[in-house]
This record gives sequence, C-alpha cells and structure tokens, in this order.
Amino acid sequence: MKLYVAISHHGLGHLAQTASVLGALHALEPEVGLVVRTALPRASLALRLAMPFEYIAAASDCNLVMQDAIRVDVPASLAAYRAFHHDWPRQVEAEARRLDDLGVEAVFSNVGYLPLAAARLAGIPCAALCSLNWADIFRHYLGDAPGAGVMLDQMVGAYAGADLFMRPEPAMPMADLGNAVAIPPVAQIGRNRRDELVDRLGIDPASRLVLVGMGGIPYRPPVEAWPCRAGLVFLVPDDWRAGHPCTRTLRDTGMVFRDVLASSDALVTKPGYGSYAEAAAAGVPVLAIPRPDWPEAPYLNAWLRQYGRLLEIGEERLLGGDLAAPLAALWEQPAPPPVAAVGMDVAARRLLALR
Repeated sequence: MKLYVAISHHGLGHLAQTASVLGALHALEPEVGLVVRTALPRASLALRLAMPFEYIAAASDCNLVMQDAIRVDVPASLAAYRAFHHDWPRQVEAEARRLDDLGVEAVFSNVGYLPLAAARLAGIPCAALCSLNWADIFRHYLGDAPGAGVMLDQMVGAYAGADLFMRPEPAMPMADLGNAVAIPPVAQIGRNRRDELVDRLGIDPASRLVLVGMGGIPYRPPVEAWPCRAGLVFLVPDDWRAGHPCTRTLRDTGMVFRDVLASSDALVTKPGYGSYAEAAAAGVPVLAIPRPDWPEAPYLNAWLRQYGRLLEIGEERLLGGDLAAPLAALWEQPAPPPVAAVGMDVAARRLLALR
C-alpha cells in the first residue's frame, strides 16, 4: 500500500500523534510506502519517523495564526482561512489530481481537511486521526464572522466524508461527525535514560530535572531573570539561549525529546495533546500554564488530572521563574501508574483495513 500522509504544521503535536501511528503501521507491514506532506521541516520528521518516507515540503491545510504558543491572532486567522477557501471546488479538484498523479492508494490526515475532500472526489479511501478537528476550532474562534458558515460547511463536509475519523483519548467530542470513533491514547513512549542524561549534562545526580517545552510554537519567557534554586535544573528549548547557570538546552542532552521527557522529573508546558499524552505514558507530572480560550484545553486537563499528575499555574509565575513551590506541590501528588498508550496499534490496523 502507498499511503499519503498529511500532517498539520500547527506546532508539533500533530506530528507526535501521527508518528506513533506510522511506527505501529511500519511494524505491522514494513513494505507500506509513505508519502508525507507537511510544512514542518524534514529534520523535525526525521526525529520522529524511523522508517523511509517520501517528503513533500508543503502545507496541506490552513492553521490558525498564533501570536505565541497560547494566544491566537483572530483577525489574521480569518484572513488566512478566507484565502484558503477561495474557489474551494477548484482546490479540491487540484488536490485530487495530485493524489492520482502520486498513485497513492489511501490517504491519512492529521488533521487537514483538504486531502480528505480530495480523496473522496478521487475515490481513494481516507481516514483522519486527531484529538481535535479544525472545524470545531474554527467555529470557536471565527464562527460568527461574515461568510464563516460556508467555510465551516466545507470543513465539516470534508471530515464527515472520510471513511473514519479516529479520536484518540483525550479528544474533543466531535458530535457532528457520524464517522468519529474513539480509540485509546496514542504516544511515542520515550526511554528513561536518566543516568546517561545526568552524565552528559555534568550535574549532580540528586538534581531535579525539569523539562520546559511549548509544543513547537514560539514562546520565550525572560529566563535570564529566573532565580536559581539549588537542586533544580531546567532543560529549555535551544532557541531560548538562556545562558543561565541553572538551565541546559535540549541540544546539550543529545537525546530526542521523548527520551528527555521520560528521564525528567517534571514537564512545564501548555495544554497540548502530544505533551500530555507522552508525559502520562512516561509517568512524568506536568506543570501547565493556562490556555483559557483554547477549546481543547478542558478535555486535556480533565483527562490528565484523572490519569496523571497536573498542576496549573498562572503565566505570570512562569514568566518570573517562580516555579520551586508549585513543583514541590506537584511532586507531592500521588503518582498513578503510567497510562497505557496503545491507540497507535488500533489506528494502524484500521488504516490497513482501508485497502
């Protein structure tokens, strides 16, 4: 089977979900050919995909325009969607021709709707997988805008026309999609390499390692002004270039993100599926800043409170680096067993069944 895989470039969570499924698919049938289309850099894909793939460096969907990792630029997003939906039938026809030219036998999207509409037009089996869909997100932020109804109908029609839409727990309800099916959580589970990590960083083995990550969307607090607490080491994104005595960068670790996460004592992040699912699967507690207007956040937070460890703090506390007390409170929470993330196996079998 030759599978066309469309991955949203709205952060890295869509890649994290998709990569876990493709890994399970490759384990079941190594001969499946992959054509991966995304605006994410090939280097980002290479960190998650261990199998060969053909790479098309192009966006296949329209994403919200973000001011930073937690704030949406609503006017710019509306302009982007209007441009994307201009002459929608022509776009769908062009994408359908592209699928035919590539000779793909099935389409797998996370979670762009144009490839799904095109696959339906071309008579190619197609499936979506995500904890959200852009129709629900669009409705939340832009549903009242002039002309939004037409665009929303096109989105919902594309999603509803897929053979199935897999909703990995925790997911938004998606009540208007009759083809939606719930599956268990999906996650790429990292290896705990704590001893190796401590050695590479040259730190006291008794130190608490706190990983900071915002899901691949730019966000940078004034980390240079953070207080330095004995016994706390923060592992921060490379582009923060903190130069702070109590920080190290991910590049310093020489490890992939999921292994660093599995080797850490806590994760500081925003609500996001990939971070939450991988932390819960690794048994790592999460300190999160709020994302009050993001419609997926209540479902993610409720799930992590039930199955993992979560403590929310105000953004101002993160900006000031006042994290010692909330981290101590987080570590006092009883540790539940790691979440069994087996949804990728379920999803892989469902993809093979599309043939």
